Amino acid sequence: MIRFLPVVLLLLLLNGCSNPDADEGFVSLFNGHNLDGWVGDTNGYLVQDGVLTARVPEPGESLGNLYTAGEYANFILRFQFRLTPGANNGLGIRAPLKGNAAYEGIELQILENTHERWANLKPWQYHGSAYGIAPAKRGFQRPPGQWNRQQVTVDGRRIEVVLNGNVILDIDLDEVTKDGTLDGQDHPGLTRARGHIGFLGHGDEVAFRNIEIKTLP
Repeated sequence: MIRFLPVVLLLLLLNGCSNPDADEGFVSLFNGHNLDGWVGDTNGYLVQDGVLTARVPEPGESLGNLYTAGEYANFILRFQFRLTPGANNGLGIRAPLKGNAAYEGIELQILENTHERWANLKPWQYHGSAYGIAPAKRGFQRPPGQWNRQQVTVDGRRIEVVLNGNVILDIDLDEVTKDGTLDGQDHPGLTRARGHIGFLGHGDEVAFRNIEIKTLP
C-alpha cells in the first residue's frame, strides 16, 4: 500500500482531484459568441473570438455601459482584461441600470495606471480602487497589451480585489466611510444590497474574457 501511494497521489494531481472544489459554483457570464445575458449599450461592445471588447466611439457618438441582465448581491467574480495604453473603464457592482454607477452603485476602477495622462489622479482613482471611497495598491498590473487576471469578492459589506494573484483592495465599506467618503460626494450606492454588474466604458478600447461568477449566500 505504501509502495503505491506516490502513484495514487500523482494520478490525483494529474486529474485535478487534489482540489475538486476549485471551480465549484462558478458559472459563465459571457458565452464568447454574443451578448446574450447582457443589457444596456450592447452596441458599444464587440464580440470576437471569445473576447468582449469595449470599442472606441465614432466622432459624435456617445456610448454607455454594459450590464448583466440579472442582479447579484454577494458573489465572487473573476475575469481577464487587456488594456490599451492609457485606457479607462470600470467595473460596476450592485448598480442600477439608470444613473451614474460610480455613485448609484459602486465602481471599481479599471485603468491603465502607468500612462502619463493619469499622472495626477487621486489615489482612489487608480486601478482596483473603489471610486471615491478607497484606494487600491499599485504595482501589480501587467503592461498594456498583456492579459491580467482579476478576482473580485463582494460579501456583505466587504470588498476584496485580487489582481494577478495579489490583494490590492480589501475593505469594509462601513469602516472606510465612517468619517465620510474620500471624494466628499454622496454615494447612495453604498446602501444597496444588490444590483447589476457592469462594464463602465469611457471611450477607450478594453478587452475582457473568461468572465465567471459564483454567488455567495
